[in-house]
Amino acid sequence: MKVISPSVKSVLRKLFRFVKGLLMVAGTIFTLMIALSLTDKPFWVYYWLGTSHSQIEKTPAYIIVMGGSGMPSGDGMMRCFYGSAAADSFPQARVIIALPADVKNFGKSDSHRMFTELVQRGVDSTRISFETKGTNTITQARNIAGNLSKNNSILIVTSPEHMLRSVLAFKKAGFEFVGGWPAFETALDFDLLLTKAERKEKFRTPQRQVSLRYNMWNYLRYEIITIREFFALAYYKVMGYI
Repeated sequence: MKVISPSVKSVLRKLFRFVKGLLMVAGTIFTLMIALSLTDKPFWVYYWLGTSHSQIEKTPAYIIVMGGSGMPSGDGMMRCFYGSAAADSFPQARVIIALPADVKNFGKSDSHRMFTELVQRGVDSTRISFETKGTNTITQARNIAGNLSKNNSILIVTSPEHMLRSVLAFKKAGFEFVGGWPAFETALDFDLLLTKAERKEKFRTPQRQVSLRYNMWNYLRYEIITIREFFALAYYKVMGYI
């Protein structure tokens, strides 16, 4: 029988303590996230990211629709929906779609799909131009700033969690007047998922607590989204992008 040396035992004990500590930390974080998902705190943090720096100080001359994860996608469609609404509210503003694209095959690009969606929603095609070279928020902001006068007021349309970083990046690029139109989703009326009899009940069984069940998972998703965005904000701050 092979005997394990004291040095190996020491290493194994240290490894065990490390794994045990790691699991305890992970368990604590997971428990905290579950507890927070039963409150409305995750939503209000998400809401703050979308609204804290998005005030429109001046009628925009340009509406910047940030591309997100492409088209078709949930955030891409939402940004087009709100982008068309912004274009309708500010009919004199020009629209810029900021999304990387292969200009040699532009007709099949995500940028062109966003263009098509905006046009289908009533935006005049002659109002729309593109920023296709930037590969992230800061390079898109810098490229747009290089082509426009810094005195122009701009309105950014993007997902709520991305709004704060976008506004700060465009201000860092030199724009003075930067507002935002966060593409918030709207929730279904949970009462529609209940029968007429259930709507009248004061107390429902746990499996029929529809709002609690759906909100919990949505709020967990908000927690992950906002944690990721705070890391991105920290990175942009360290790099001097905002």
